[in-house]
Amino acid sequence: MKNFTEELGINGHLTIIKRFTDGQEEVVFDDHNIIVSGMGVGLTYMFTGSGSNSVLDYQIDRFQVGVSGPPTGGATSAIYELSGATTLAEYGAGSNLFIAVKDQITNTTLTSNAAALIPANKITKIADASVRYTLVVDEEACNSLTRASEDLNINEVGLLMKNPKGSTADQPILVAYRTFSNIRKTNDFSLIFRWTLNF
Repeated sequence: MKNFTEELGINGHLTIIKRFTDGQEEVVFDDHNIIVSGMGVGLTYMFTGSGSNSVLDYQIDRFQVGVSGPPTGGATSAIYELSGATTLAEYGAGSNLFIAVKDQITNTTLTSNAAALIPANKITKIADASVRYTLVVDEEACNSLTRASEDLNINEVGLLMKNPKGSTADQPILVAYRTFSNIRKTNDFSLIFRWTLNF
């Protein structure tokens, strides 16, 4: 599916910003992303009429952050899930994020993963074929991440398409991915991911 997405000319760019409680901002990452094979899978379902009958199911409407990037074998278009996707509990009870746990389509099976829904007002058309997704991990989200007494840092993020197969319960698929240097999340700042996809 890599050639399929390359043929269509799909690409993207990600900027990550720390926004502190006093309003100051610091850019901590600014680079391209990886369009993964799930984008080709989702678009194939749509173009061939073999998936969902609803255009809404092909929307990119959720995201995940993770703590184990990059994946084994490196960050390539062949990956289907984050190396260490944040769990429902790790997103934090006091956060403004709305988290849904769904069976995510992976290479050979379904894997239950948590993802944060992207509010409609955070999805903006900025040109005829460009859409910006503003993902906000607020001050109360993803703080003090630990697993088995090991402190964790956010170092990967992914965008997911809602439900390309048209399953009764949503089965999202990863369509874009990026790793970055470790960010120790605290309640001193929110993380803003400004992610632009060009179709």
